[in-house]
Parts: sequence; C-alpha cells; structure tokens
Amino acid sequence: MNSFFQIVGYPLAPMAGRPPTRQAPRFGQRLAALRKQLGLSQEALAQLLGTTRDNIAYYERKADNPSLDFIERCAQALRVSPEELITDTTKTRSARPGPPSQLEQRMTAVRQLPRGKQKMVLQFLDAFLRDTQTSKAS
Repeated sequence: MNSFFQIVGYPLAPMAGRPPTRQAPRFGQRLAALRKQLGLSQEALAQLLGTTRDNIAYYERKADNPSLDFIERCAQALRVSPEELITDTTKTRSARPGPPSQLEQRMTAVRQLPRGKQKMVLQFLDAFLRDTQTSKAS
C-alpha cells in the first residue's frame, strides 16, 4: 500500500490538512506571522482570545473581512496596534528580530495557565516587587 501512495505522489507521512487552493488574505498572513513571532500556537492564541483553534485557523486562512472587535482583541493579545496588525508596514520593535525574550516566553506560558494559577503567579510577583521596592528605599 505504501508503494501505491509513493507512485501516486502522496507523502507517506500524514498530512496536516489539505493544501490551500488560494493565498491567505493579508490580514490572515499578518495574524499568522505575528503569532509565530511571539512563539504562539493557534491553540495558545485561541485560549488568549477565548475562542477555538478552528476559529484562528479560519481567520488566518480564509476570512477576508474580520470584525473590528476581533482585530482589536488580536492586536491586544499580540501586543501590537490594530494598524500594525492590518497593514504590511510594521514598526520595528528592535534592531534585530529574533525569538522572544525569556521574560516574554514566561509571560506567554503564564497566559496559558488557568485563571486561578495566573492569579497566584501575579500575587507572588506583586509581593516580590513590593519587597524589592522596600529594600531599595531602606
């Protein structure tokens, strides 16, 4: 059976989905690029936005006219302006692009935690920052 698929030209490894028949809309391309730049999966972005991975995939691959609300929520989650999300002209964040900093990576991990665990992390962080400010004042 494997030889049949090789002859027909199908890959032996399972495909992640059907190849696109048309190019993704500009908004979808920007959304995917910015999401990947932050090291987020579609699932992680969906959790941040309170939606599904399928919805994110739809916006990245097919949606020609996203709602203003969705654009604003995505921009906030991706830490960019709505303008930067919908246009090709991006503001340079740093002199050289690269992977997210260790702090950004950890904040992304914290965002993926359940709300109760996020609250615990924030309480610890607040206490640490308070102690640090107190020790500087002394």
